[in-house]
Amino acid sequence: MKNHLIIIAAALLLAACTGKPKTNDPNVNPTPKKTVTVPQFNADSAYQYVAQQTQYGPRVPLTEPHAQCAEWLTAKLGDYADTVIVQDFRSRLYDGRGIDGQNIIGVFNPEAKKRIVLCAHWDSRPFADHDPDEANTHTPIDGANDGASGVGILLECARQFKAMPLREGLGIDIVFFDLEDYGPHQEETLQYYDEEVNHWALGSQYWAKHPHVYGYKAYYGILLDMVGGANPNFPKEYYSQGYAAWVSNKVWHRAHDLGYRPYFSNELGTLISDDHLPLNQTAGIPTIDIIDLQPESSNKCFPDVWHTLNDNIEHIDRSTLGMVGDVLLHVIYEE
Repeated sequence: MKNHLIIIAAALLLAACTGKPKTNDPNVNPTPKKTVTVPQFNADSAYQYVAQQTQYGPRVPLTEPHAQCAEWLTAKLGDYADTVIVQDFRSRLYDGRGIDGQNIIGVFNPEAKKRIVLCAHWDSRPFADHDPDEANTHTPIDGANDGASGVGILLECARQFKAMPLREGLGIDIVFFDLEDYGPHQEETLQYYDEEVNHWALGSQYWAKHPHVYGYKAYYGILLDMVGGANPNFPKEYYSQGYAAWVSNKVWHRAHDLGYRPYFSNELGTLISDDHLPLNQTAGIPTIDIIDLQPESSNKCFPDVWHTLNDNIEHIDRSTLGMVGDVLLHVIYEE
């Protein structure tokens, strides 16, 4: 996502600071953990899924590459999921133009009552408005990290869900959101600013109001955004801690157990307006955002390639894809 806020909300911070007390009482016998078999996440497979998306070219809505990628994503998800739903919707861009989008949804164990949402956006930015070369700032980007990386990880998770079915009673819904990254060009941010309207995350805003199942409820959700760069920094994003601290803590504890503490830090990250906000605020699903935040970068928030032509497959790191995918599979299969 491409829009970050710097206003700190005290109420969110309070909600993020709750936790269970520890005990050192030797007479307390904790319930032993059940041994669960977790499939091996294949980082090379995830990388190929990312590469395939970028091979179509920038996935800007209303373009041929966008249509071709939608067809491929629907078919590929259909290879693994019990049901695939293409949710066509109409939305309005920041400048008032109407635009059509497609959310692509894969359903696993559709009869299960306990459900978890895993999501990412599949469209890419129509403007490289943070490119260091001013001549490129109106050129569409590949969005290898910003969008395709999360989709690639979730496609590999879907492949594993097919190969090693989830336990009875647990259902997963993988949702690929469209029209996430079609907010105003950096040059026009002030012109189109409206505190009452979110010009980003249009697909997730629509899905939150009109989920693929009437009355849909989920236990929690996990959003992936910019999860394919080298040497990532995944702090606990501020809104995630405010709305769903228990989900963040669950995921980060598992990441630490798996040896990924240097990358999944316990630091509190800045507030990011991303696809998880409509899920929390409108759908009422406690949802977190696993997102690479780099406050020392050239843009002071995201990786240097963010919204530039350098956000391409050359800057995707297999080990990062593997790490995030490994954490997700452990969280899901141990649920």
